[in-house]
Amino acid sequence: MISRFRSAALASFIALAAGSAFAQGASPQEALYIKSLAATCANCHGTAGQAVAGSANASLAGRSKDDIVTQMKAFKSGARPATVMHQLAKGYSDAQIEVIAAYFAAQKK
Repeated sequence: MISRFRSAALASFIALAAGSAFAQGASPQEALYIKSLAATCANCHGTAGQAVAGSANASLAGRSKDDIVTQMKAFKSGARPATVMHQLAKGYSDAQIEVIAAYFAAQKK
């Protein structure tokens, strides 16, 4: 399990890196950690956040980081009802949500 300090450091790093190329300058371990977090979304939201055309699920690629964070926190708190997202979101720390959101915001639509 990743420490809170490391999660916060990764979230800060990604927030800075997301403005340019995703994870540019990240260590191989950091990049793998970030991609593994984002990969948990692929079943419903598509590889790299690009949902299949015609899917009922939203594409995450290229969406605003702030929007993704807001939506994930709403799922996590139960403020936004869902079939499974409210349960899944509870499994992520706020730092992990920030990292995931930054990853998808940096992806091409």
